[in-house]
Amino acid sequence: MSSVLHLRGLFVSGVASASSARVARFSSPNKKKNYVSSVLMEDREAKPIDLVGGFLAKKPYNPPSWASHLNPIPTHIYSLGHLPTPIHKWNVPNLPDDTEIWIKRDDLSGMQLSGNKVRKLEFLLSDAVAHGADCVITVGGIQSNHCRATAVAARYLNIDCYLILRTSKTLVDKDPGLTGNLLVERLVGAKVELVSKEEYADIGSVALADLLKERLISEGRKPYVIPVGGSNSLGSCLTKQVHAFSVCDDPDYFYNYCQGLLDGLQAGVDMHNIVNIQDAKGLGYAISTAEELQFVKDTAAETGVILDPVYSGKAAYALLKDISANPTKWKGRKILFIHTGGLLGLFDKFEQLAPILIGNWGKMELGESIPRKDGIGKMF
Repeated sequence: MSSVLHLRGLFVSGVASASSARVARFSSPNKKKNYVSSVLMEDREAKPIDLVGGFLAKKPYNPPSWASHLNPIPTHIYSLGHLPTPIHKWNVPNLPDDTEIWIKRDDLSGMQLSGNKVRKLEFLLSDAVAHGADCVITVGGIQSNHCRATAVAARYLNIDCYLILRTSKTLVDKDPGLTGNLLVERLVGAKVELVSKEEYADIGSVALADLLKERLISEGRKPYVIPVGGSNSLGSCLTKQVHAFSVCDDPDYFYNYCQGLLDGLQAGVDMHNIVNIQDAKGLGYAISTAEELQFVKDTAAETGVILDPVYSGKAAYALLKDISANPTKWKGRKILFIHTGGLLGLFDKFEQLAPILIGNWGKMELGESIPRKDGIGKMF
């Protein structure tokens, strides 16, 4: 089965790491027993948030066998997602003969934390806690799913969160509002600092985060920096036979960027051998065409699966276009599409979506013969 996903950092990360690790841990009753015993021994004097259990538990990380040679390998994770997420057949219409699409529902990894980002944060926030951090810094676009997930996860672990969000030059001095991801971020108390797209391009995300880090250190804080998208070697994992769709930059950028992450893990793997990347950015990152939004609307109406406009929507749109244009290439294939969440991003597209959703409502027709209640609730 081929996997299909989309890139805004290293979105091949985490999909295999969390699920494969859990399978490896519990592959036999004895292994499960030993695992639980070791955690109970280790965490006997732990704080309540570290106690063994499910959600929010601190757990040792045992990599799957194919990843055992990587370096660095994290020692622990915090269980932040509702994993493993389900897989089901996706009844997309007009597929070629014998072509099947199945969908991995990482959009169901949790409500506030939904999406693939939680898989990276399980590793990254565990490292932040291990380093004694009392706050985290991360960077993203004004409707970044990663920033929203980081803000929620950090608050779960009683860590403050600082977000550097990229916006337009005309809005950088204005209140960013409460639309979509911003509403959740501000509800959980994240501190939002705005930069213009031009400042972001000139200075870069690393320098911006370092600038804020130095300021917080001078104030006596202990910050931990999480890179854009959580995409570094610690937050990454390998997978095979992936067809990826980049929703910003271009395929060459991602081949080079991801190769750096693989090299950081001492993986000894050529990125070109495990991932095929196609350009799906359209008009640009987070910019939706009318055709793309129509596709998101039609897909929801036909299958019940709601795609986000920035990531999964663009990736699925590009995939289905490729299938339509090259049916023999996909004939007889079983495809696993990874839905990485981002539902809240649709709220930012309200004005574009409104015209294509118009007309599917109306006042209910009530006949004269329908019994009515009188003033005291009796029917007459």
